Amino acid sequence: MSVEPIPITDIPLPDRFPLRSDVEGKSVVVTGAGRGLGRLLAVAFARSGATVGLVSRNEEQLTELARSLPGEHFVFAGDVRDAAFNMKVCETMDRDCGGLDVFIANAGVSPVLTKVEKMSPETWDSIISTNLTGAFLGARAAATAMRREGRIILTSSVIGQRSMVGLGAYAASKAGMDALVRTMALELGPRAITVNAVAPGWFDSPLSAGFRGNDELEESILSHSALGRWGRAEDLPGIFLFLASESAQFITGTVIPVDGGYLLQ
Repeated sequence: MSVEPIPITDIPLPDRFPLRSDVEGKSVVVTGAGRGLGRLLAVAFARSGATVGLVSRNEEQLTELARSLPGEHFVFAGDVRDAAFNMKVCETMDRDCGGLDVFIANAGVSPVLTKVEKMSPETWDSIISTNLTGAFLGARAAATAMRREGRIILTSSVIGQRSMVGLGAYAASKAGMDALVRTMALELGPRAITVNAVAPGWFDSPLSAGFRGNDELEESILSHSALGRWGRAEDLPGIFLFLASESAQFITGTVIPVDGGYLLQ
């Protein structure tokens, strides 16, 4: 039995079509904004016309960044593992910006190459508490502050889907984040709040410095990539900007890899 395709002329188009893919005028929180990929995202959103709440533990870095960006932005120096601090960030942005539109839980600590049997409980706790618990506390605070509609985006990793020897804690933190995204998407869907994760592959950033300095590890990583190179600064912000825009209002509960094809083989 064949099904006749519906001609495009027969699909009713709303007056606001297509929906915008920009973030101008939105209020956005970026955690881990002091350096690396977080700083990159903060710059991208600010240059795209958003008001950004810059979050990290280093106030000096954030102040310097805020001064370099177009427009007026907010500086929040504190620990993402602190529930009260997360609430303060989201409530301040909601109050002073007329609402909180986007929350990006990006803060994280570097992978530590240690096999599980040799990993100390302190190392495990440090990675899980920052990468996973910190993301949970931030997303929880954002969901509380968002009245209706909004975007929560977590920075996951391809390591949550394909681990490497020695990255047990880091992989667990990112896999847990992916599961959290799916659950929160179900819970917040009735309020039109979308929850998604972006899973970067191997980027030329401070988090990957130890891997880029090891010829054997670098060869192993790049040989798995369809594009055969490290990610560059311009490769990452686009997906975050899209997920934060009106065009992505029907996307939720997903983990989107930006990995140059690392997960293909």
